[in-house]
Amino acid sequence: MSGEYSEQGSILVVDDNQNNVQVLFNFLTESGFKVLVARNGQSAINKAEYSLPDLILLDVIMPGMDGFETCQRLKASEATKDIPVIFMTALADTENKVKGFNAGAVDYITKPFQQDEVLARVRTHLSIRKLTKKLHSQNELLQQEIAEREKLALELERRVEERTAELTCANQRLTEEINERQQAEETLQRSLLELQQTQTQLIQSEKMSALGQLVAGVAHEINNPVNFIYGNLSHVGDYISDLLNILNLYRRTYPNPEQKIVEEVEEIDLEFLMEDLPKILISMQVGADRIREIVLSLRRFSHQDDSEMKLNNIHEGIDSTLMILHNRLKFKHDRPSIEVIKEYCPNLPQVECYGGELNQVFMNILANAIDAIDEYNKERTLEQIKLNPSQIRIRTEVIGNNQVAIRIADNGLGMNSDVSRRVFNPFFTTKPPGKGTGIGLSISRQIIVEKHYGSLECISTPGKGTEFAITIPIEPNYYTVFEKLTNQNINSKFLHCNIRQAI
Repeated sequence: MSGEYSEQGSILVVDDNQNNVQVLFNFLTESGFKVLVARNGQSAINKAEYSLPDLILLDVIMPGMDGFETCQRLKASEATKDIPVIFMTALADTENKVKGFNAGAVDYITKPFQQDEVLARVRTHLSIRKLTKKLHSQNELLQQEIAEREKLALELERRVEERTAELTCANQRLTEEINERQQAEETLQRSLLELQQTQTQLIQSEKMSALGQLVAGVAHEINNPVNFIYGNLSHVGDYISDLLNILNLYRRTYPNPEQKIVEEVEEIDLEFLMEDLPKILISMQVGADRIREIVLSLRRFSHQDDSEMKLNNIHEGIDSTLMILHNRLKFKHDRPSIEVIKEYCPNLPQVECYGGELNQVFMNILANAIDAIDEYNKERTLEQIKLNPSQIRIRTEVIGNNQVAIRIADNGLGMNSDVSRRVFNPFFTTKPPGKGTGIGLSISRQIIVEKHYGSLECISTPGKGTEFAITIPIEPNYYTVFEKLTNQNINSKFLHCNIRQAI
C-alpha cells in the first residue's frame, strides 16, 4: 500500500463530525490515498505544516475556528500556502462559494458526499497539483542551470584574479586550514559529549532496569503473603468475636464452673486476654495496611510498563519515592529526623510522562538533598540542628495552561555559583570518592529535557540551601517539541527516536 500512497498522494481531512471523517477516510484509503485526519482548525494547521499533504479537504462549519479562517491561515503560511484546499459544506449559495474562493479554496464538495464526485474532484486537483509541482521543479532546474552558469563565469573570473593575487590565495588557504582545524576540534568535542551522553544513558538504562526488576520483584513477593494475611484478618476478627461471645454465654449460663476451670482462668488472666485480643488484631490490621502501602509505593515507583508516555499522578510518584527514602529521613542517633514539608497544588492535573523515569529524577534530587543535609549537620551541634531543623520542602504548581512545576528545596549547606553551574555535567560530583558517580543529575536533566521536553534548573546559595526546579508540559505539543529539540541541536539519533515515538 505504501507504493500506492506515493503515487496517489496524501490527503488531510478536516471535519469535526466523526461520521463524515469515517466515510471519507474509508473510501479514500480504499482508493489508494494516504489519509490524515484533524478535528479542528488549529489541529489542521499544525498537521498541515508538519506533514505537508498534497490536498486538504476542509469542512466550513466547525466549532472555534471555522473553515474560512482556517483556510486563510493556511494560505498565509509559507509552508502550506501552495497546498490546494477543497471546502466540504452543505452551504451551496453563491455568497459562501465566493467567500471560500476569496479565502483561497480551489473547489467545493457539497454534503451529503457523492463518492464518485469526491474522487473526481480530488483526482483532478491532485493532477493539477502534480503538474504545478512539475512546472515548479522545471523552473527550479532552469534557475539552477542559470545559477551554475553564473557560478562558472564567476569561477573563471576568480581564477584570473587568483593568478594575479597568489599571496591573497595563500592567505585564504591558511585561513581555511585554521577553520578546518577548528571545525575538527568542535566535531571532536561534540563526539566526546555524545559519547558521554551515550555512556550515561547506558548506565541509566541498566540501573533503571535492575532497580525496577528488584523493586517489582520485592513488591510482588511481599504482596502475596500480605494479601493472604490482610484478607484473613477480618475473618479472624469475626471468629474471635464469635468465640468470645460463646465464652460469655457459657459464663452466664454456667456461673459456677469447676475448680479446675477457675484455676485455669486465673492462670491465663482471662479478663485481660479478652480485653487485649481485639486490640492485638487492630494492631495487626494497622501493620498489614502499612505493608500494603509500602508495596503500593514500590509498584508506583518502579513503573515497569513505561515503554510509552502515560498519564501519571505526580504527587503519587513523589510520595512513593519518599516512602522508599523514609529510612533515610527518620530520626538517627546523631541527628533528629528530616522534616518533609509538602505544598502540593490541590488541583494538579495528571501529566503525560514516563512515570518510572520521572520517579528516578525525584529519587536523585531527594537523595542528594538528604546527603547535603547530612553533610551540613556534621558541622553543627545537636542544639544548632534543633534551633534550625533540617527540612526538605516540596512544592507543586500549574504554570500557564500546559505546564506543571515541581520545586524541591533543602536547607543544607548550599553551593557556590561555580559548582551549581557544573552539577549537571556528566561525572561531576562534589561527594568523596566511592560515594557518588556524578551521573545522577546529568541523567535527571536528560530525562526532563530530552524525554519530557521540559527544564531542570539548580538555584543555590552558600549557607542557604539548594532548590531544584522541574518544569514539564502536562501534555506535549509534538510540533513544538520538534522545533525545540532541533533548535537545541539534540543528538540526531535520539531526536529521530523521540519524534518517531511522539508521532
